[in-house]
Amino acid sequence: MKFDWTKKGRAMHKQAMALVTILLSSLLLTNPAQAGSISRIEVRGSQITVSFDDLVEGVSTFSLIGPDRIAVDVRGGKAGRGGYAKGIVKSVRQGQYNPNIARIVFDLDRPAVITSGRFSKDGKSLQLSLKAVGQSQLATGRQSFLPPLKFRAEPPKKSYSVKVPLGKPQDSVRLPKIYGPNDSKRPLVVIDAGHGGHDPGAVSPHGGKYEKDVVLAIATAVRDRLIAGGQVRVALTRDTDKFLVLEERYGIARRLGADLFISIHADAAGNQAASGATVYTLSEVASDREAAKLAARENRANIINGVNLGGSNNDVSSILIDLTQRETLNVSADFAKLLIREGQRKITFRTNPHRFASLVVLKAPDTPSVLFESGYLSNKDDVAFLSSKEGKTRIATGIASAIESHFARKLALR
Repeated sequence: MKFDWTKKGRAMHKQAMALVTILLSSLLLTNPAQAGSISRIEVRGSQITVSFDDLVEGVSTFSLIGPDRIAVDVRGGKAGRGGYAKGIVKSVRQGQYNPNIARIVFDLDRPAVITSGRFSKDGKSLQLSLKAVGQSQLATGRQSFLPPLKFRAEPPKKSYSVKVPLGKPQDSVRLPKIYGPNDSKRPLVVIDAGHGGHDPGAVSPHGGKYEKDVVLAIATAVRDRLIAGGQVRVALTRDTDKFLVLEERYGIARRLGADLFISIHADAAGNQAASGATVYTLSEVASDREAAKLAARENRANIINGVNLGGSNNDVSSILIDLTQRETLNVSADFAKLLIREGQRKITFRTNPHRFASLVVLKAPDTPSVLFESGYLSNKDDVAFLSSKEGKTRIATGIASAIESHFARKLALR
């Protein structure tokens, strides 16, 4: 159909379309909710103070284990960056959980719960009280705290969205490239650079270094050193700034049939004098819980160390998983000791550097795994070392030497 516009009609049409465009833009771009950004987080002893630059709708808190954390969800809030931690809280992280909820995560050095909380009279700050408890005393469920009614942000009355077709979801994360000798009989090591994407990990107060960037550089240096050595094959869970959930990280190692999995991180602490590297392996208690979860989740159809559990009953499956995990834990612990022995020639370790924790990323039942905390981003000297070319080279040399010795020992025993 062809329209024969008059000059006046064309002008009226343009005015009408401009008005429609303005109206649509206001619907799509305007957020009708009042949102307060998190302006400051401070932890002193057992007291946590969260400050906002505007009003929020309310706050809820809950405890997490493996590792020990407390999460604080701020409804009607916008995430800021980091925070000051001291005492029981090792570090503070923030992120935008969804458009209307900012999430704060307090990483703890031992289990703890929120015992009480109250907003200030103007509704722009929240005081929370923290208490260390035993594992058996951890409370389940959320606690909610609301600002005074007259200082409470109103939730959005309406919401608007634009739908965009995203295509069929992928079944799993794409497997990374394997570097090194083109020989499937050579041992395969998977190096995992922690955090990434929207999750920066710890943030250094000295130069604003992000853990995700520091550990990716170290992981890349370890890969390059192993390739140069030519003894083993190696893959990285990520070689760019992308986010992977914990299960995807060790899942990549399992799908590749890795012989060893190393997750590299950088720690943070309220005590800025804390420094040095640490090696973590999975605790026995967490291993037993994971065995039960694995059997239920995979419905005995998973293959562990070449044994298909699909044809086994519950009792046999549990025994096979338990035996596999115990052997995996033993190999992991042996490698941790070797990493400390070989690495201390190049790396400064903490006192009692081999520690145990219920870390999700170490829970592959049939892949020996360790988590290597390369140092403290909260320590000025550690930050300088981890960020320097010499530091990355020394760490890569220490880790690679331990890996090569580990597999040489296994070959000799065979």
